[in-house]
Amino acid sequence: MENCYQILGVPSSASAAEIKRAYRKKAKELHPDISGQPENTENFRKVVQAYEILSDSKRRYMFDIAYTTYSKKNKQGKDSFDYRMWLLERTDAESRAKLIFLDLLQGREDEAVSEFIRMSTESRKFSLADWFTREDFMDYGFILCEEMFFRNHYYDAAMLLLKIIAMEQSFPYFRHFFPEVISLARNILLHRLEGSVTEELALDAWEQALEVGFIPADEIIILTKMSSAYSKIGDEFAARACLDEASRLGKIKKSHSKKAKS
Repeated sequence: MENCYQILGVPSSASAAEIKRAYRKKAKELHPDISGQPENTENFRKVVQAYEILSDSKRRYMFDIAYTTYSKKNKQGKDSFDYRMWLLERTDAESRAKLIFLDLLQGREDEAVSEFIRMSTESRKFSLADWFTREDFMDYGFILCEEMFFRNHYYDAAMLLLKIIAMEQSFPYFRHFFPEVISLARNILLHRLEGSVTEELALDAWEQALEVGFIPADEIIILTKMSSAYSKIGDEFAARACLDEASRLGKIKKSHSKKAKS
């Protein structure tokens, strides 16, 4: 695992402005077209990747944690040790979970998403939360959800987001950042999930969303979508029950609205 600060030639305490200045200087020195030295291409790529990580506050924070962990494992100074390769060779759940977040930190988002989906598909017991502190799981997990969203893996993103939301509700951690978590979850549950997966998977996510709890207006939409999904799979009893619950919530919402106005 390479040190992004070392690549740019700045201390770990460098400010955003210092990082930007160092990047511009290094990029100018190593750009193949400017330097006239094609052999600089790989070093130039590393500089760009290091800057992309350190210029993003969330990714920088995650890198700092990951690199500290890596350094502790490699404290004996064996430069030949490749932590990622070591993780890749292992098949236990802890190593695969750590590989997912390591790849996420190092710009291998496709690999991180693919491995998470593979592990989740192979075992319903697989849980990233088992191998990280609560805070790290919530931080890394939300970024993984964003990457899955960008790649249209809506069901997997929704299920992970719902776990994060339940954790936040039990004891606040995100606080001011939490609206972004809710916003992404709503986008998926209300606008992306339907039609992108089977009715059974969509129902699984929507049912868990109701258990977590959203505002009444959102729950009405979710219940209506669930009713439609149940009808499609031939369960008219469940479809009617969902519509009845949506109607009940609608009446309560309307009643509260009238009281607020009066």
